Amino acid sequence: MDELSPLEAAILRHITHNPFAGQQETADQLGIARSTVAAHIVSLTRKGYILGRGYVLPAAKRVVCVGGGVLDRKYRAKQGLQRGTSNPVEGFHSFGGVARNVVENLALLGHSTSFLSVVGEDETGRHLLGHLRDRGVDVSQVGTSNRRSTAEYCAILSPEGELELGIADMEIFEELGPERLDRAWSHIASASMVFSDCNPPLETILALIERRKASRFRLAIDPVSTHKARKLPQDLSGIDLLFMNVDEANGYLGTALPNTREGALAACDALRARGAGGCVISVGVRGMAVSEDETRAFIPAVPSHPVEVTGAGDGMIAGTLHALMGGAPLAEAARTGSLLAALTVETATTVRADLSAQLLETSQHRLSPAELHPAAE
Repeated sequence: MDELSPLEAAILRHITHNPFAGQQETADQLGIARSTVAAHIVSLTRKGYILGRGYVLPAAKRVVCVGGGVLDRKYRAKQGLQRGTSNPVEGFHSFGGVARNVVENLALLGHSTSFLSVVGEDETGRHLLGHLRDRGVDVSQVGTSNRRSTAEYCAILSPEGELELGIADMEIFEELGPERLDRAWSHIASASMVFSDCNPPLETILALIERRKASRFRLAIDPVSTHKARKLPQDLSGIDLLFMNVDEANGYLGTALPNTREGALAACDALRARGAGGCVISVGVRGMAVSEDETRAFIPAVPSHPVEVTGAGDGMIAGTLHALMGGAPLAEAARTGSLLAALTVETATTVRADLSAQLLETSQHRLSPAELHPAAE
C-alpha cells in the first residue's frame, strides 16, 4: 500500500475540509504551485484517496467484489437416476457465483458494497442485478454482453442429494478482461477491501494483483476450484488474504497434503512462503487453518444442523472479511467466518435471507476458541 507524502496528506486534508476548493485555491492555501497540486491530485486519484472529478471522497470501509454472478439450477431425482430416458425430479434455482454470494452477504451485514462482473442482456441477468440492488449492492460497474448469456450452473442430484452431474456455462466471464478494471479503477482503488474470485481471465487476476501494490485497499482472493487455482501466479506478493481448501492448495502447489488440520497448516506455510500476506485454508466440516504475521491457528467448525450446504464457503469468506473490516485480527475474524458458514447451511438458501450484523452478534455464544499453533520453522 502506498503511503502518502507529507504534501499529499496536506492536500487531502484540505480537500476533505473543502471538497469544492479549486486547484488554485488549494495551492494558495498551501503556498505551492498549482501544477504541484494538480500532479498530487492525479496521484491521490490513482491511489484511491479521491474519486477523480469533483474530488469526491470514497465511503469508509467500502468493499468491491469482482467475479462471478451465476444462476444455479438444481434438480434432485425422486428415484434412482436412469440414463437415456426421462427422470422425475424436484427442481429449484437460486443466484450464485462466489463473488456474487460474498457481496450479497456483506451487504446484508451492513457494508457499503459494489459488484464488478458481466451478465448477459437477458432476463436472467436483469433479475440477478435487480436482486442485488434490492439488497443494497451497487451494480453500476457490472457490464452487459450482447454476445453471451448470463452464466449458469446446473446440478443433477441423486435422491440422497449427492452430485451426479454438474454442467456450467461460464464463457461470459472471458469478457471480464483487464480493460474493465481500467474503466472501473478509481471505483476499485477507493475501496478499503477488494475481494475477487478466479472466474475472470488470468490476465485480469494478474493485473489486479499487480495494481494492488500501488493502491490502498487490501486484496482477498478465492480461486473457486482446483482448476482455477492455477490462474494464481507463483509469486503471491500483493495478495493480502488467500482463501483455499486443501485440494485447491495442492493443485496450486503441486503437493499431496492430507485433508487434515496438519495438512491445512502446512498449506498455509507454503502459501505464505510464496508471498501471500495471510491464508485461510478450509478442511470442510473440521474447520480451517489460518496464518498471518506470527499467528498460526486452527479454527474448529461451528457445530450446525445443515439443511443445504451450498454457500457455506462463501458465507465463511464474507464473515471473515466482515470482521476484518471491523478491526479484528485474522484468527478472530475467521471464527466469525466459521459462524456465518454454520448459520448459512442451516437455511435452504445460498445466502441466508435474514442475515444481519445483529444475528451474528447474538450467535457468538456458539463459537469455540481458536487452537493456537507454534510458528512454522
